[in-house]
Amino acid sequence: MTMVRKIIGWILLLGIIPLFAFTVIASGKEVKQIKPFDQVLDNHIDLKAINLVQNSYMYDRDGSLVSEIVSDHENRVIVPFNKIPNEVKQLFLTSEDRHFYEHKGFDFMGMVRAAASNFKDHKIDQGASTITQQLARNVYLSHERTFSRKLTELAYSYQLEKKYSKDEILEGYLNTIYFNNGVYGVGSAAQFYFSKPLKSLTLGEMAFICAIPNNPTLYDPLKHFDYTKKRQVRLLNGLKKAGVISGKQLKKAEKEHIKLDINEKTNKYPDYVSYVNDEFTQLVSSSEGYDKRLEKASGKAKQKIQSELSERVSTLLKDGVKIYTALNPYMQNQVVAQVNQNLPYAGVQGGAAVINHQTHQIIALSGGKDYHKYDFNRAYQAYRQPGSSIKPLLDYGPYIEKTGATPNSKIDASKFCSADYCPQNYNNRTYGTVTLETAFKYSYNTPAIRIMDRVGVNKAFSYLEPFHFAKLVSADYRLPAALGGFTNGMTPLEMTNAYTTFGNNGVYTPSHAITKVTDLKGKTILKWKDQPTQVFSVRTNMQIKEMMKAVVKSGTGKKANFKAPYVGGKSGTSNDYHDMWFVGLTDAYTMGVWVGKDTPSSVEYLHDASPQLSIWKNTLQAAY
Repeated sequence: MTMVRKIIGWILLLGIIPLFAFTVIASGKEVKQIKPFDQVLDNHIDLKAINLVQNSYMYDRDGSLVSEIVSDHENRVIVPFNKIPNEVKQLFLTSEDRHFYEHKGFDFMGMVRAAASNFKDHKIDQGASTITQQLARNVYLSHERTFSRKLTELAYSYQLEKKYSKDEILEGYLNTIYFNNGVYGVGSAAQFYFSKPLKSLTLGEMAFICAIPNNPTLYDPLKHFDYTKKRQVRLLNGLKKAGVISGKQLKKAEKEHIKLDINEKTNKYPDYVSYVNDEFTQLVSSSEGYDKRLEKASGKAKQKIQSELSERVSTLLKDGVKIYTALNPYMQNQVVAQVNQNLPYAGVQGGAAVINHQTHQIIALSGGKDYHKYDFNRAYQAYRQPGSSIKPLLDYGPYIEKTGATPNSKIDASKFCSADYCPQNYNNRTYGTVTLETAFKYSYNTPAIRIMDRVGVNKAFSYLEPFHFAKLVSADYRLPAALGGFTNGMTPLEMTNAYTTFGNNGVYTPSHAITKVTDLKGKTILKWKDQPTQVFSVRTNMQIKEMMKAVVKSGTGKKANFKAPYVGGKSGTSNDYHDMWFVGLTDAYTMGVWVGKDTPSSVEYLHDASPQLSIWKNTLQAAY
């Protein structure tokens, strides 16, 4: 019964095709009686523009490619029609559709021959599809082998021929066809199989890649090189027969040694690239107003906006963009190496961020020891208790700003209790009256609590508002925060970003990895538009920097000191040694380092080794 249905189906198809062909011809002559047919097609087949998915690219600060972004698993580099070598066009025209520039979307006689062949072999094998039909199938339809799909394909092909020129259709086809191994289009095929642009291929190489789409699995050169080579020879002979090339050119191309040079997608610096992918979404949200809509929305409305944002980001990447970043490859390699080398302990992890605070650019990130792309990235996804590293921002900065104190001003370092909250200094030590600098560089706790208490909790927290710490909540507004006790905490990147204030005379400007985003033609379409905020006065900022310098000179951060125009910072340790921090700056760079375990537990045994200080020092020292 199946065979009978196939035979009947082909008979019906052959009966319908002449009618369809006559309709097309008649409509071309604008016969009045046929116009309703065109109108029916126009009403039922609304061809959308041929928008092919293409690759996006990410570059470092010098314009060197660091990552290719492939959407929907379609590795495609679109080549305009006038950039495609004539030999490539002819290779497909002579082998796939010799009457392409003559027919109106389908080849009736070719279909008759295919039908006869299928009837003889008792199977649907030969399709006689024109280039227009193949484009219609690849862009708008499925590859299902049924008679109804074939008729739909004819209708779409007819509409394509009405809407686009022959050259536009051929261009679309050559950029759509599949070359196996996730490669789409002749441009990507040249890059993938020979590591060079299409225009640089020899005739033999062009014919070789053009052999693949006829049967991408059978002619996959990585698995069946000999099969691909045999078809290449047939294609070259087809060119000779069509008069496109001479006999001499044929012989030269046939004898040419084909050596594959597989070009895997560029994928460097995974720690940094993973972050840039997320920052790209933030940039789209900020530039196109999604962030403001999200602030006002909640529940399902918020989910809908987030979905719209995700779709918008996906569309931009599919259309093809160039993302330029501030990545400094040298510093990136340094910070990754230092995190890996200084954390040989089982289960211990780390995260780090380096910012050029003069340009407000994130230049290097470590997502953790032995990091792989899209792993949990501790540089910007690990929210941890900051310990005493929060003191310059939340305690000492606001206090000096309010009181006009200096590093030599006195503060009580004795025991402190407020209600049931009685914090202790390190090793439960007690002190009398000390200078602010002494309390700061040795990280005494009771003075920090007194300072925040005198400023007022709400007033102190107002100084954190410009930094927009993502997981800061109202429950954090209490005295324990003075020592880094938060509900969720901060990431290394957030802390580093905030500390850039001290490198800019008390002015905070958000730092970013992305410098600009352009379309593939180079037109800038996205760019950060940040406004600076004066957090601390110049005077206050100078006092804080003086005390941070004392930390590395004679305080808890001595192991981080090295020779540079300026070096200063603040250490931090959370309760029970779950987190170890050092955040600080030089004249040009601000860097933050966190060390701990992903599931919080004590790393007290690392206290003397202080790996966070070694990572910080060795990374930045390399810059000098």
